Amino acid sequence: MSPSQPRYDRGRLTPGIVHIGLGNFHRAHMAVYLDGLFALGEDLDWAILGAGVRPTDARMREALRAQNCLSTVIELDPDGKTARRIGAMIDFIEVEPSNIPLITAMGRPEIRIVSLTITEGGYFIDPASGRFDPADPDMVGDARSPDRPATAFGAIVAALKHRRNAGLAPFTVLSCDNLPGNGDAAKAATVGLARLSDPDLADWIAAHVAFPNAMVDRIAPATGARERAMAAAFGLAGDPVPVTCEPFRQWVLEDRFPSGRPALEKVGVTFTDQVHAFETMKLRILNGGHAIIAYPGAIKGINHVHEAMADETIAAFLDKVHAKEILPVVPPPPGLDLPDYQRLVMRRFSNPEIADTTRRLCFDGSNRQPKFVIPSIRDTLARGVIPGGLILASAMWCRYCHGVDERGQVIAPNDPDWEELTAMARKARHDPARWIGMHVIYGDLADDRAFAAAFAEALDLVWSQGVDIAMSHYLGS
Repeated sequence: MSPSQPRYDRGRLTPGIVHIGLGNFHRAHMAVYLDGLFALGEDLDWAILGAGVRPTDARMREALRAQNCLSTVIELDPDGKTARRIGAMIDFIEVEPSNIPLITAMGRPEIRIVSLTITEGGYFIDPASGRFDPADPDMVGDARSPDRPATAFGAIVAALKHRRNAGLAPFTVLSCDNLPGNGDAAKAATVGLARLSDPDLADWIAAHVAFPNAMVDRIAPATGARERAMAAAFGLAGDPVPVTCEPFRQWVLEDRFPSGRPALEKVGVTFTDQVHAFETMKLRILNGGHAIIAYPGAIKGINHVHEAMADETIAAFLDKVHAKEILPVVPPPPGLDLPDYQRLVMRRFSNPEIADTTRRLCFDGSNRQPKFVIPSIRDTLARGVIPGGLILASAMWCRYCHGVDERGQVIAPNDPDWEELTAMARKARHDPARWIGMHVIYGDLADDRAFAAAFAEALDLVWSQGVDIAMSHYLGS
């Protein structure tokens, strides 16, 4: 077997995009769409300059530049694997603590889009309020040194200031991260940070820079020895950073690109003014579904997502929570059937070739619960219904954060706030109100007596009887 190579002359590509965050998702998603567009002979002036702001990004730069910025993408279809060499990126900007090379690159006139995959936690959002947090230490630091910022948004603000002063049109800021209203979140972070040091610049950004919202979707697990062995089977033993992913991918975008954009609709991207509906569907059903299966799976010592889906109790739990508590509060996007989408999600989770891990899905619950699970709890409560399954899923997150699974195995730290969460989970074992009293996660839900009582009952059942009995109790209710 050998991978397919780019079907275009990469020497003809010129940059139009700076992308910050060259993780697996970007290389399996945005880069693949652009690779397909270039293969049509279209928009060759929209190639990617890779970028990053963390020390790990420097290692990725070294790895990718050693192979001429080609990425190996292996699609894991149960009927057979296929590999592609993706050539949409033509260089990787030097990674440097003050981000001067990145700011300089974003200041180039031909750069018309700056895109981001920096994880849900990279937008400096207060989980309880959903708003930009100007008191975050990283934001305070960038406000004090706006010309030598440490964060992606600090670099974006500095580059936009350069372009305004030089009389250049601003680039569009395109978030490709998996969070509600990602374009709005990017705007809040950019404008909010600028306002801390230069209010006039903040006003200019708010008035002139576009931040389209987007819904992105593709499962792309972390790379390890298994994935490198797959690349070797395709004759690419020297690639240390191959990407594996499922065959499915989706990208839904608002069409707000005043400085132009590539014709991505020609390769399957949906442009619509109803991104929020697609986004809500995906975040509640797919990402919420991840949490529903990952925490009981991890507590039981199940390593892989498809193995959790093979557990009859976990699969039935997911199916019922989807049907009874999530789908009724999700408005269907135009032309889509929610039960069909839910069945597609179940099939995607069950794909054994992906070998996605429950640990990856459990990561960063302090950021993910407020975005993927708690909104459905709130909406269901607003309908006068107690969402027992979703509350149980959140109680199992608390149980997971206790730090030891049901086999007695220690759970390695798996959240930026792991130490605090573990301490709180241990207190909550005998006082559940301590857990839901975390205002930054649950907001005012702790004041809802019905929710608080249901959470206490769920957590007590998880501890006294185990997650299997707790899920079976819900299934029989």
